[in-house]
Amino acid sequence: MERMTLLSPTGHLGFTPIEAASFHTGAARRPDAYVADSGSCDIGPYPLGADAQHSPVDWQRHDLELMLVAARAQGAPMIIGSASDTGTNRGVDLFVGLLEEIARARRLPPFRVAAVYAEVARDTLLDRLRRAPAPGLGGRPPLTPAVVERTDHIVAMMGVEPIVRALDAGADVVVCGRSCDDAIFAALPLRAGFPRALAFHLGKVLECASLCAEPFMAKETVLGTISREAVEFEPMHPDQRCTPASVISHSMYEREDPFTHAVPGGALDLRACRYEAVDARRTRVTGARWVPAAGYAVKLEGAGRVGARAFAFAALRDPHAIGLVDRMEAWARAKVEERHGAPGPGRYELFFRVFGRDGVLGAREPRRDAPGHEVALLIEAVAPTDDEAAAIAALAQRNFFFARFPGLRGTAGTAALPVDEVLLGRPAYSWTVNHLLPLEDPCEIFPMRLVDVGAGVR
Repeated sequence: MERMTLLSPTGHLGFTPIEAASFHTGAARRPDAYVADSGSCDIGPYPLGADAQHSPVDWQRHDLELMLVAARAQGAPMIIGSASDTGTNRGVDLFVGLLEEIARARRLPPFRVAAVYAEVARDTLLDRLRRAPAPGLGGRPPLTPAVVERTDHIVAMMGVEPIVRALDAGADVVVCGRSCDDAIFAALPLRAGFPRALAFHLGKVLECASLCAEPFMAKETVLGTISREAVEFEPMHPDQRCTPASVISHSMYEREDPFTHAVPGGALDLRACRYEAVDARRTRVTGARWVPAAGYAVKLEGAGRVGARAFAFAALRDPHAIGLVDRMEAWARAKVEERHGAPGPGRYELFFRVFGRDGVLGAREPRRDAPGHEVALLIEAVAPTDDEAAAIAALAQRNFFFARFPGLRGTAGTAALPVDEVLLGRPAYSWTVNHLLPLEDPCEIFPMRLVDVGAGVR
C-alpha cells in the first residue's frame, strides 16, 4: 500500500455534534479508515473523578452513528479514542452499547468491535509503585501511595500497540479507553508499514480535525493522506483551506516545545519539517523524524474528590468600587474567616473570579490595571458538605455587598446581585495524578474484549 487516507470528523466526538455536510463529502472520497478522538483533560477533573460523561449521550450517539454507517457501508475500519470524554471503563462500555443499538436500528451486517480498556485500579497501581517509581509530569514529584489513595479514578493513555493488537484480532471497530490522541490515527498506518514519524505527524495534525485548517471552523471533516515520503491534509468544508501556516500552527498546538512532541515509546522531532502548499486547499509536509525513548512509558491521569461546591454572583459598575475590588474581596474574606476560620485543605476554599478585569487569566492578565466599566464576580466555595459550601458562598457574597472601603458613600451596599441566591454545583475534584508509568509490554495494562455485533452476528 503506497498511500492511505484517514477521515477525521471531529476533535472531540460528542462534545458538539459533527457537521454532517462536510462529513458526507469526506465519506464520498472513500477513505481507508474513520478515526475520531472522544476525550480530553481540557474539560477539567470532574468527569474523570466522578466517572461521569461531559457530553450528552444523544450527541455521542449522533456522531457514532454517522461514522459507523459510513464505515460499515464501505467496509473500512473505524477507531474511537478516549471513549465518552475520559476513557474510563464505563465510557468504553457505553460506546460499545451505543454501537450495538445503532447496528440493530440500522440492521447493519455483522461486524466485530474491540473494546480496549484503560482504567487502572488503585491496588494495581500501588503494587506497581512498590516495584518501580512513577515520575511526575509538569513539575510534580514522583507518585506516592498517599496520592493514589485519595484518587477516585485513574486512566492510562495507551499508545498504538493495543490498537494494532485489536486490528490484528479482526476488529472492524476499535473503541479505546483513554488514548494518546495521535496514536489512534497512527496505528493503522504503522500496521500497514508506513514510517513511524510520518504516522505520528499525521495523527498530530488530524487529532482536532478542522482546527488544522483556516478560517476557524469546528466539527468539520478533514482528510489526511500518508505516503512513504510525506503527509498531506485537505479540508472537506468548501470554505476552508489547509495552508502551510494553518498546518504548522496545529503541529505546534498544545506544545511547550513547538518542535518536540512526546508520545508513548518516543518523540516526534519536527525541526526539519517542510510545509508546502499543494494547491489553494491542500498542504504537504515532509521531514518529521522519530526519536525512540530509552524506555516505554504511558501517561497516567487521575482525579480525586475535594468537596462540595457552591456559587454566588455579584457585579459592580461604580468606577470607584471597581478600582478597589481587591479591598472589597479582602473584607469579604475576613468576615468569612471570622466565622469559619482560615481556609485550608479539609476545611474550605474560597475563590473570587473578577470577569471584566482578570477572570480568565487571573494574575497573568497583563491589563489588570485597566478593568472594564463594569465587572462581574463569580464567587466559588468548596467545603466538606453542601450546607457548609452554601453558607460560605453566601457569607462571602453578602459581605462583598456590604464591604467597607475608603471613599464609600452609599449605605445600601455597593454591589449588584444579579442572582441573589446561592447555587449548588457538582462536587469539586482536583487533578491528583499526572505521571508516567513505565511498562515492559505496551499492552500489559490495556485488556481487550471482542464483541460480535450486527444482524445475525457471525
